[in-house]
Amino acid sequence: MASTLVLAALALVGFVFWRLVHNFFVASPFDNIPGPAPGSIWAGHMLQLFDHNNWDFVRDMVETYGPAAKFQSFLGKKLLQIADPKAMHSILVKDQDSYSRGEPSEVLGQLLLGPGLFSTFDVQHKRQRKMLTPVFNAAYLRGITPTFYSIAGKLRNAISAQVQNTTTEVDMVAWMGRAALEIVGQGGLGHSFDPLVEETKNEYTEAVKQFVPAFGDIAHVRIFLPIVKYLGPSEFRRKLLDYVPDRKVQRMKVLTYAVYEKSKAIFEAKKAAIDGGDQELMHNIGEGKDVMSILLRENLMASQADKLTDEELLAQMATFIVAGVDTTSNAMAHVLQLLAEHPGAQTQLRNEVHAAQETYGDEIPFDEVMALPYLDAICRETLRLWAPVGFVGRTAVADTVLPLSEPLRGRDGTMVSEIAVPKGSPMFLNLRAWRPARWLAPLPKTVEDARIPGIYSHLTTFLSGGHSCVGFKFSQLEMKVILATLVSAFKFERSSKPIVWNFAPVSYPSTSYDRSQPEMFLNVTRLSDGR
Repeated sequence: MASTLVLAALALVGFVFWRLVHNFFVASPFDNIPGPAPGSIWAGHMLQLFDHNNWDFVRDMVETYGPAAKFQSFLGKKLLQIADPKAMHSILVKDQDSYSRGEPSEVLGQLLLGPGLFSTFDVQHKRQRKMLTPVFNAAYLRGITPTFYSIAGKLRNAISAQVQNTTTEVDMVAWMGRAALEIVGQGGLGHSFDPLVEETKNEYTEAVKQFVPAFGDIAHVRIFLPIVKYLGPSEFRRKLLDYVPDRKVQRMKVLTYAVYEKSKAIFEAKKAAIDGGDQELMHNIGEGKDVMSILLRENLMASQADKLTDEELLAQMATFIVAGVDTTSNAMAHVLQLLAEHPGAQTQLRNEVHAAQETYGDEIPFDEVMALPYLDAICRETLRLWAPVGFVGRTAVADTVLPLSEPLRGRDGTMVSEIAVPKGSPMFLNLRAWRPARWLAPLPKTVEDARIPGIYSHLTTFLSGGHSCVGFKFSQLEMKVILATLVSAFKFERSSKPIVWNFAPVSYPSTSYDRSQPEMFLNVTRLSDGR
């Protein structure tokens, strides 16, 4: 064991030395692209990029250097920040096969979540999408809508019991996280995680909410990930992990194991129910109408070439839990904060929801709740301004050329209308005045002509192309059902506690940038009509 650790350490030193020499002494096509002054030799600009309060850095990159800018990663690696719509369309749609999420992201995804949609590429990724995409159809969403309302009603009752007849300070991001986990649990996995009772503290929910912030805290290990897969079998790699003297890495390990073990237990129970036939499924939560039950049945009938392995299916469950909870719950929390800061918008939304409830009852049907114009505008505007995922990484898998909407001035004074991108070049796509009324009028022709890549309303929130979010309509329905239920029953106002939004793989609120615990307190008042 000792000799193996020595060899691993030598390999690591050699890898670092080679990267330093290559990155600092080999010319790059990116050298002519404007960007900030060189960062540190070790971290480049990554400490600034992944700082929890990096919003000024991100904004200045675009405002100072334009929609394409060069900056440095670890050990002097040159990267591009892309905010140009034509370039993003090329990366995400037109030339998407020329780009991947990058080896560090894919290796880290495999280590944390397994071979699911977030960590596979090429043929395997396309095979998984082919199986998963049809599951999230309109018939499924209509069928699962009553489940969403049932969970929303429990959430409303729990908050109502907490606030009673007085204005009470409530941690709304905690409630949004619990509700989102239960919706993903019942609607996605056919499993109940949380009864949504006020006095219940769900440790698993806390682990899920901490997963993404913890993921952002280990950005510094990404540089070493390409060599991890060469360090022997997975059992040996897990053993090596125990010797990493980094508190953040050890915290991530604990959270990963917690998510994996819970996913595995649910998966094995689900497979047993499928093997037991439809009658057994009918007695389960969701009566077999959840995503995983449908997926398992479809997988049984699929051709051998299209079938997903048990390992892939298990990875989808972990992916649903991690990706489906934080993104939507934090987006809903941001909507509530903005409504608290814009009481006129909150009143207008409440009036719209109450009018619909007078016609349809508290559970507004799927087609009608999805079509409520101001509720839709509120969701779109929040996702436009505060996308839960602010950056997406991509790496060129072949030599390619990146077109720009407008030329930029290179460092040598020449105008650059396209950028040569060598194979292996990494880049970050920047996906980042709250005015929901903008969505009540037709989009300007300039917006339509810009061909902004996005499967949802000319926004990059859910990406586009072959790596877009397969569950984006699930997320939209969840947001609208929860928000309609809460806004009809409560008034939300800012409390005395501060709210800051931390930059992370999924941005999250806390009371200060020094705290990694997601929390967002609002003053909540139960409305007198008892809704």
